[in-house]
Amino acid sequence: MTSPLPVIITPNAADDLTASWNWLRERNPRAADEWLAGIRDTILALGAMQEAHPIALEAREFDLPIRRALYGKATRWRIYYAVIDGAVQVLHVRHGRRSVWQP
Repeated sequence: MTSPLPVIITPNAADDLTASWNWLRERNPRAADEWLAGIRDTILALGAMQEAHPIALEAREFDLPIRRALYGKATRWRIYYAVIDGAVQVLHVRHGRRSVWQP
């Protein structure tokens, strides 16, 4: 069994999370806080199971094996990440109803 890797949320992914939380908060503050806590737990768990999620189809557009984790039940949020320099780096977070991620 491998040791958990540190998880780094890149500035781009942090902006994605903040924008999504703000959008949700305008509609339902309690749900927004629950969403943020849940997606945060999912992101932090990536350090212990970095290879548990498949390589994203979008990875072929990048020069990096980017994986995609899903969060949520009805509409799944996509969490894109890669193992870079010994750490799980969260690169982008987007709502499941949005089009695929492109460079």
